[in-house]
Amino acid sequence: MSESEKIRQRALGAVLQNAVLSWQVLVTVVLTLVLFFLAPQPFDFWQSWFWLIGGAAAAGAYVAATVNDPEAAQEAISRQFESQYDLTAIRNRASRSRLRDALEYRRNMLELGKRAKGALRTHLMQTVEDVNDWIAHMYDLALHIDSFESNELVERDRRMVPQNLEKTRIRMEREENPDVRRDLERQVQQLEQQLANLDATVNSIRRAEIQLESTLSSLGTIYAQMSRLGAREIDSSRAQRLRLEIQDEVASLQDTIEAMDEVQAQSLRLR
Repeated sequence: MSESEKIRQRALGAVLQNAVLSWQVLVTVVLTLVLFFLAPQPFDFWQSWFWLIGGAAAAGAYVAATVNDPEAAQEAISRQFESQYDLTAIRNRASRSRLRDALEYRRNMLELGKRAKGALRTHLMQTVEDVNDWIAHMYDLALHIDSFESNELVERDRRMVPQNLEKTRIRMEREENPDVRRDLERQVQQLEQQLANLDATVNSIRRAEIQLESTLSSLGTIYAQMSRLGAREIDSSRAQRLRLEIQDEVASLQDTIEAMDEVQAQSLRLR
């Protein structure tokens, strides 16, 4: 199950819960019980349990209408989507700002979809769902950036490894015992590999920051294209390209996240 489908399920569950616990259902239940006890048989053919059946049918009809209301469902999905992203948990100020802007773009896209009619509305809402995956990957990438930047061990190694490498090289050049020299050579190789991994770590953070910035720009471009998309263009290649661009961006974000994970795994194996 994709993340979008999970969000939809949780949102529809929230809509159902709100409908069941609404004041309309409460009034229906109270009125049904009052009639059941105070007016059990207002007509000769009437049975007291008819009130229970009628009240249950009325409450059920209201709940069903609420759950099947596309506007209510979309509002619930939107609230559920944004509630899972706590921007205060993102320590990097630039990442937090870009995520805030990305969510704002999504809200505006959602408004475009709500104002549209027919096939255009369907297409725009599908595009918003694609953007949901996009923002989910942006948030994941921002967490990765935070994780790397808050790693005190990496910061310590960035200071100490170059110094240790230089000292070991000097000692190796001065060492006359061949066995000790071989040990020092192995140590130099290990330190060089560790330094290369540290450089890769720093580069991966820089790439991730650039990726977030370029992704936000792409999201703005997608929003502008959605704003200009007309009903007659729904089945055109332009509409298809729009969704393909989003899928490419999601794949690119995933590649960056996997690359950062691989760099971190290499550093852990070396230690």
